[in-house]
Amino acid sequence: MSHHSFANKPKPFTKVLIVNRGEIACRIIKTAQRLGIQCVAIYSAADTNSRHVSMADEAFYLGPAPATESYLNRARILEIAAESNVQAIHPGYGFLSENADFAQACTLQGLIFIGPSVDAITAMGSKSAAKAIMATAHVPLVPGYHGHCQDELTLKKNSQQIGYPQLLKAVYGGGGKGMRIINHASEFTYALAATKRESMASFGNDDMLIERYLTKTRHVEIQIFSDHHGDCIYLSQRDCSIQRRHQKILEEAPAPALPLATQIAMGEAAVAAAKAINYHGAGTVEFLYDEQGQFYFMEMNTRLQVEHPITEMITGLDLVEWQLHIANGEPLPLNQNQVQINGHAIEVRIYAEDPDKGFMPASGNIEFLNQPVESKHVRIDTGVVQGDEISPYYDPMIAKLIVWDHNRDLALLRLQAALADYKIAGIKTNIGFLTQLIQIPALQAASLNTDFIITHAEALKPKAVSLNYVLILAGFALQLNLESQYVTTDAITSNTVMHHINNDIHSPWSQTTSWRLNQPAIKKFTLTTTNNDNHHYTLTLTKLAQGFQVTVNSYEQHTQNKSQKKDKVCSDSLVSGQLNRNELTACIDGHQIKATIVISPLHITVFYAGSSTVLLRQSLMQSTVQNKALRSSIEDELETKITAPMNGVIVSVLCQPGQIVEAGEPLVVMEAMKMECNINAPVAGTVTTVFYQDGDMVKDGAQLIQLTPSLTLDNKEQA
Repeated sequence: MSHHSFANKPKPFTKVLIVNRGEIACRIIKTAQRLGIQCVAIYSAADTNSRHVSMADEAFYLGPAPATESYLNRARILEIAAESNVQAIHPGYGFLSENADFAQACTLQGLIFIGPSVDAITAMGSKSAAKAIMATAHVPLVPGYHGHCQDELTLKKNSQQIGYPQLLKAVYGGGGKGMRIINHASEFTYALAATKRESMASFGNDDMLIERYLTKTRHVEIQIFSDHHGDCIYLSQRDCSIQRRHQKILEEAPAPALPLATQIAMGEAAVAAAKAINYHGAGTVEFLYDEQGQFYFMEMNTRLQVEHPITEMITGLDLVEWQLHIANGEPLPLNQNQVQINGHAIEVRIYAEDPDKGFMPASGNIEFLNQPVESKHVRIDTGVVQGDEISPYYDPMIAKLIVWDHNRDLALLRLQAALADYKIAGIKTNIGFLTQLIQIPALQAASLNTDFIITHAEALKPKAVSLNYVLILAGFALQLNLESQYVTTDAITSNTVMHHINNDIHSPWSQTTSWRLNQPAIKKFTLTTTNNDNHHYTLTLTKLAQGFQVTVNSYEQHTQNKSQKKDKVCSDSLVSGQLNRNELTACIDGHQIKATIVISPLHITVFYAGSSTVLLRQSLMQSTVQNKALRSSIEDELETKITAPMNGVIVSVLCQPGQIVEAGEPLVVMEAMKMECNINAPVAGTVTTVFYQDGDMVKDGAQLIQLTPSLTLDNKEQA
């Protein structure tokens, strides 16, 4: 990245406190340390061993894991600022980055807040106030209610006047949190309560605005920068239309297929908005762009955006460096005519989540991490390393994968290759989902809108991968891994003679063919799929001169009569190859393929053909079978036991024992990583037991509700 005329400027502050965590803290540290600025990090109990802590020059403990007791604890943060003798505070994004009270407290303590003024944060922090400013600037607005009156009756009345569909949105919200789409008046009361809870938890304010929800629109935003000398410029655009749960997962710059006149009009409108509030620093003005070529103001984010790297990639600028220098009072190094755009960049967000379960956040340990090699074409912004834990307390983003090339088509090819190299085991991720996403013809043709994922849901269903091949690869890898353990045992022996023998390749002691007198060398492994089918497979590997004969047998557990049915042989293949650490090369019946294999005591993960498959190993499978055998309820387990789909906190229990509920009726509201999730009744029935109460922390799979279905097993048989 080019540093322009900033590089030789004096730096009034030499030590900065980074009031954030994860990848953005690491990103800020990288630039600040390059400029000779010392970096002080903060961390919660959940982040003691985090990457941003090890990168910083100093780090201070904040408090327990919950954000309210750590990264949102303003008093403790200001104590650390005084104790560490910093002159400035960088808030990153999220947490306190757009909190006017915190910015004011920093100023009162004599600290430089690396961001806009308190007045600017206040004006743009309230979406209602921001709409009023934009109206004065004659920027088109989406029809809606932005008033101060917040009682339910007023909000409901305006909701009915605006029409449907509509978007209920937190006035002080951001990052996709505190939003609900309402399609009918009957949904309003419940949606309002849920959105207010989520907004209060995330932003400490539950004021709402209501806007007509425009369909088939694109999300296009403008990156602006203003200095303290009255100058402001915009740095191209970003298209952020590809979203799930109102959160961006793919962003690109420049925005494709956007007419030049619209680019200029949007940029000038964004600059006018910034100047209207005497803005300084980095900011982003977001617009909705419809099929008729009209754009409407959404909001202004008074901070650095998550997706800022794609702007850096096409401009060659370091936006964090610009933030630091502007905070020091220096002028912008470029005027609008000097801004140069080169090539095309795309960013995808790697999340710990389960796309097959509505993008439910996941948490757990990263047992294996293989990242693409970074270059001028590939960049990775991350705050984790292999072995780290993704905590349920914070946003589940693992990393940002950014690619650049000379045009959009080449950038998409770069992204496809980089995603193929990105492998994570031990926790569910959206990598497979992103891989499928960028292969959809409409995306490749830049036919984008904010409903893209919903519209193309069918094409985004998990691709069928040959389970037979996956099982063969898993069994073959287990065998080769076992053999490698035998081969390396001589490394720990001190017996010179035995060491000599083991290093003689002609010695029978060096053979790992499982040879036995008068019988073939056979090894068996039992694996279980982790999908809803829970099929059990036995793999029999017989050693032959040219490799292994691998036979796959399938067993299916039947819970009603507690019997096992042996299915016919699934496959019988000749397999050869080698395992080099985690990389497996295998030839299956003459077909040579490659896969990445991660073996742990409880499971084995197979990365093959763009997909990852997790299989349980025998010890865990046996435990599962035994546990099922102990269940004596005659009701179907999936119907009667309602479990937590993730680690999280019980926000609200909406039912009580003895209550009759309908299928689909919300029973429990859970919250994880600042996102709420409704746990609904799978069938109509009567609530028998409620195992948790409001505020309880629960683990993924914990039983929440016992429900007796209205339709019993006997009724089913009669039907």
